[in-house]
Amino acid sequence: MQYPEPISKLMEGFMKLPGIGPKTASRLAFFVLDMKEDDVLDFAKALVNAKRNLTHCSMCHNITDSDPCPLCSDTKRDHSMICVVQDPKDVIAMEKMKEYFGLYHVLHGAISPMDGVGPEDIKVPELLKRLQDDEVQELIIATNPNIEGEATAMYISRLVKPTGIRVTRIAHGLPVGGDLEYADEVTLSKAIEGRREL
Repeated sequence: MQYPEPISKLMEGFMKLPGIGPKTASRLAFFVLDMKEDDVLDFAKALVNAKRNLTHCSMCHNITDSDPCPLCSDTKRDHSMICVVQDPKDVIAMEKMKEYFGLYHVLHGAISPMDGVGPEDIKVPELLKRLQDDEVQELIIATNPNIEGEATAMYISRLVKPTGIRVTRIAHGLPVGGDLEYADEVTLSKAIEGRREL
């Protein structure tokens, strides 16, 4: 039996999300049908609002609704340190530990030749441009501890070291092959404390 077209379209929309297969999409679609109409409209408005009103900070490339973002425009933060992360959700993970007070740079990915992603496909050129500012003294590389993250860290390190800027890598208190966003605050805190020269 075929689903009516509106349900099929809704299921197709849910299946575009990561980790959502046909069964989960079906459950979500029928859950939405059982929701109050006002709640469905609020949910739809939240989706459209997030898509329309969020942008990337022109300095750090984090997701924001203002440019520059609140972190980059905070004069109390240490502008001599930049922590390089792969994704915007990694900034949230780092901020949760409440022990890092420098700036960030979001790469929006990692170097992965197998997937056809090179340094020019992520925000490496923008990072190098930021480092021309004499104020930056240390670059902390906090890419994920997997093959792609390590390759990205080594690539950035080789480019930056000749400039005289100190390049450190967060310690491997994080599980190898894991993602930064899933680490707890204590693990992240130990990792940032134990960072080392590359």
